[in-house]
Amino acid sequence: MEIMGKISKGSKMDQIYLPKNRTGFFVGNYVIIKPFEEGEKTAKPARKLYFYGVKKLESVKLGIIHETLDIIDRHLSSYENIFITGSFLDEGFQFNDIDVLIVTDDKLSPDVIRKDIERKSGIIGHILVLSNKELIKGLETDPLYQMMLSRCASKKRFVYKTKYKIDYKLLDLHLLKSKTLIDNFDILSGKEKYDLVRNMIAIYLHLESKKLSKELVDNEIKRIFDLKDIKELKHNLLNKNDFLKKYKLIYGKTFSKILKEIKSGSK
Repeated sequence: MEIMGKISKGSKMDQIYLPKNRTGFFVGNYVIIKPFEEGEKTAKPARKLYFYGVKKLESVKLGIIHETLDIIDRHLSSYENIFITGSFLDEGFQFNDIDVLIVTDDKLSPDVIRKDIERKSGIIGHILVLSNKELIKGLETDPLYQMMLSRCASKKRFVYKTKYKIDYKLLDLHLLKSKTLIDNFDILSGKEKYDLVRNMIAIYLHLESKKLSKELVDNEIKRIFDLKDIKELKHNLLNKNDFLKKYKLIYGKTFSKILKEIKSGSK
């Protein structure tokens, strides 16, 4: 990778600014600076990415994101935006898949793109395709959509101004998924438990009109279940009786509130 920059005049030293998100150029590395000659061939400049709620991303992951975007570009000529979300953006290399949200009104086959991503990078691609209208509706009513885009990388800058709505029937369906943990605690993995707990707590906070983010939900999980680190849940290091007692209490409160609103006629 080559980075082209312009020398800027400083008060004490002249300088060259480098973008924060770059592949292969780490803080502390030594580099060679040389004049650029007219007509000289250079590497294709890296496309700009926009990051939301992501403080740091390893260069290997940046390369995978760029390759994924190139694959989608070859299959789809137009789209509103592309988002990379999920655990792929967590620090470290404990991942085996990448979650991709494509916002487009065009029809496409996610399976073709998924297979191409897996063939080129060796990583399983989970592809979700939504129209812009569907995405906006999801952000208004679905806490999981809000969490998804609170921490993501996107190809284009985005700002969605949405109204806050509560769809109690939709939340009832989502909450039902989390009941699985109560009935199947012993056979679920730590990651599966985390996903179900996160789902329930996101709904719980959404009912309190909280603006959701992964950090907010994780902090609430730690507070409610008295965890020092969220890894205690992800790695299945739990006291079953204490955990289930607290879990059933929150689940019951959340379910009762949703059921009460549904009976009273709320939509």
